[in-house]
Parts: sequence; C-alpha cells; structure tokens
Amino acid sequence: MMLVITGGGRGIGAATARLAAERGYAICVNYRKDRTAAEQVVHEISSSGGRAIAVAADVAVESDVVRLFDSAEEALGPLSGLVNNAGVLETQMRVDAMDAGRLQRVFATNVIGSFLCAREAVRRMSSRHGGRGGAIVNVSSGASRLGSPGEYVDYAASKGAIDTLTIGLAREVAEEGIRVNAVRPGFIYTEMHASGGEPTRVDRVKEMVPMKRGGQPEEVARAIVWLLSDEASYTTGAFIDVTGGK
Repeated sequence: MMLVITGGGRGIGAATARLAAERGYAICVNYRKDRTAAEQVVHEISSSGGRAIAVAADVAVESDVVRLFDSAEEALGPLSGLVNNAGVLETQMRVDAMDAGRLQRVFATNVIGSFLCAREAVRRMSSRHGGRGGAIVNVSSGASRLGSPGEYVDYAASKGAIDTLTIGLAREVAEEGIRVNAVRPGFIYTEMHASGGEPTRVDRVKEMVPMKRGGQPEEVARAIVWLLSDEASYTTGAFIDVTGGK
C-alpha cells in the first residue's frame, strides 16, 4: 500500500504520514519548500522500519504534480491512496482589502492543486484505467461551513470548493473502485496560523469551541487514516468534522 500525502512535511500532513506508516503504508511525503521538515518525517518513518521518500513539488504546477506521482510509484510501487492536504492561507484581512494576486495564490494551491492531484490519483487507481482501486481523502476545513469572516473568507471559499470536489468526484468514480471522502479540521495547533499573522490564534479562539480546546494534528490524522482504510469500505462522499463540536 502506497500513499501520496501532499504538504506532508508539517502539521496534519506529517502526523498523517507517521500514523499511516505505522499502519503499514509506504509514504511519499510531498513538500514545496521545507526540505528539512519533510526529510525529518521520512527519517522518523525509516527509523521505525517503514518505507518513505520525500519529493519536492508545487501542487499548483501541473508538471510538478505529474512528476510527483511518477516519482512516488517508481520508488514505492503502485498508488493506493492520496491525501490532498497541501494548503495555504495568507494574512488575515477582509474581502474588501484582498487583491487578485492573493486570490490566485490561495486558489492555485488549495483548489487547482487538489484537482490536479486527484486527477493523477484517479488515472492510476481507477479500474477504468486498469488500476486496482484506492481511496482519496481531501483535507477541507471547518471554515468551509463557517466562512471565516474578517480573517480568511478566501481560504474558507477554497475549502468550500474542496467540499464540492469531494461530493462530485466520489460519485464520479464510485463504480471504479475509488472512495473519496473529506476531513474538515477545526482549530488545530499547526504552523499554518503563523502564515496568517497570528501564531497563537488557536489559543485566542478555543473558548468558542464546545470542547473548549484546540485540536492536535494527530487527532485529525486518525480520521484521515480511518477513511483510507478498509474499515471505511462503504464510505464515500462523506465528511468527518474534527472540530471539537464547532
């Protein structure tokens, strides 16, 4: 079993890579810039007896995506799963302050990147293309339901697109041996919040969560790995909200 995990060097992606490796998957850890972080995840997996490689690729660049999947299969064997986890956000601001460049950057990675990776996964796993089936898990966000007003409406909208991709693609490939589901994390302690200009954001907003705490990347990873597994064999087009009740 081999997984490609985009944005796998840090946060939710890294936690998913570690847990999936424990469950017997060979892991392709994709990263865009932080080679050190990705190679550290690979080292941890290899040191525990697992198989993993790190591959640099920008999921917003079509040729990079094709090379990512080709490299993964060449090194680790046929693809059996994809975790569409790579995502970006930018500094907190209102919609009336956003420019087109920001929107293009956010949607290029979060939406176009997810579509391109899903396309390559389907081409390799679908029985229509001679594949053996598999699973795709898209990492959306609780923001897709809440909108992130005053902070990241563009990011939230990009994750709304991921929700729609999940539903549509799940129905498109259900007869071809591929299940497509999504996890929607809430306020999770990851490095991403620093990109928005507020590294301690989770501590500020955690009182808004019914469970009164932020989540850990490992808590999201468990949901992702379950959806990838045969335990979720009759689950497709579904969403798991890992949001502490929010």
